[in-house]
Amino acid sequence: MDKLNDFQDDINKCSKCGLCQSVCPVYKITGNDCAVSRGKFIMLDGVLKGDLSINKNVNKYLDLCLKCNKCKDFCPSSIDVCRIFACAKNEYFKNSFEGKIIKFLQSKQIFDNILNIGEKFSSLFRKKINKQGKIKILYFKGCVNKIYPKVENATKKVLENFDVELIETNFSCCGMPFLSSGNLERFEQVAKHNISLMNGDFDYVMTDCASCEFILNQYHKYFQDIKIPHIINISDLVLKLMENENKIITFPKNTKVTFHKPCHLENVDFLKPLLNRCKNVEYIEMNGYDDCCGFAGEFAIKNFKISKEISKQKIKNALATNADFILSMCPACNMGLTQGLILNKKFFKKGAKISNIIEFLASASSCNILQNHDNL
Repeated sequence: MDKLNDFQDDINKCSKCGLCQSVCPVYKITGNDCAVSRGKFIMLDGVLKGDLSINKNVNKYLDLCLKCNKCKDFCPSSIDVCRIFACAKNEYFKNSFEGKIIKFLQSKQIFDNILNIGEKFSSLFRKKINKQGKIKILYFKGCVNKIYPKVENATKKVLENFDVELIETNFSCCGMPFLSSGNLERFEQVAKHNISLMNGDFDYVMTDCASCEFILNQYHKYFQDIKIPHIINISDLVLKLMENENKIITFPKNTKVTFHKPCHLENVDFLKPLLNRCKNVEYIEMNGYDDCCGFAGEFAIKNFKISKEISKQKIKNALATNADFILSMCPACNMGLTQGLILNKKFFKKGAKISNIIEFLASASSCNILQNHDNL
């Protein structure tokens, strides 16, 4: 796996231009230069030169990051910021008491067993699907579906309407939580396990979570000489199937929706074409639809004051559209949006419902998928 020393040249490539300030959600709240990548690179350069050690204070600033990749996308030098921070956190992780606690909690014996227990208890509520199909889909469910299979059930409900065969297997977590905390050894363990299962007779590996899709597509950066099959998210897949079979989805009444783009969703090319195939649905783009929701897993725990300010603004933008549904594609983002509703005192009032986009599609007239697109 990577080490911080491997990125000396990348850290030196940072010209300290400060363009990252203009896109960093945390900097916009705090005004703290250590919140942006250039401030962290100055510290890490000191670490590599031996002037600093990766101690608790340095790690605190490494944690002051949403891993949203806004700075990477805007950086003139295209520096892979989050990859560098993960390596730096791994240095701290290996030598700190906090790291030992995290390593214990994220171990196979603890983390995986919690998921296995959750999966066992939720099996009574898990939709079964068993049919042959022309297109074979290997389903990467993600951690949340193992405990709370609402999105999984919606995914299966929608796919029943198409000529597909859904293949399920024993994938582990994609590794996002381990990568974010700096537990690279555990990340390597689950990634290699998942890669070993991506062999066989199928057309796509499908996921219903933007973060899972992003991490699966990142495996090749961390492991050489591996072959990653075509990863596709459920929305891209459903759009492709609907276009191939010339189908639409009919909603029983006029419905307004808006969409929050998760930071790890690399493109939204599917969004408007997919919603255009939904009869009686109007899409309204919110201001800052691709801004971070402020949650980002452990960030919301370690930096709650900042997280809540970001999520409050995000939900204000969403509510300004007067949409009936706020759609997204990430369970963590749904938690961030829910946090925003609660903080804006809108959670228990009549207003927009937060939903994964596939749940929204599955809710339409018991998923009434029609053959004739000309009816739209």
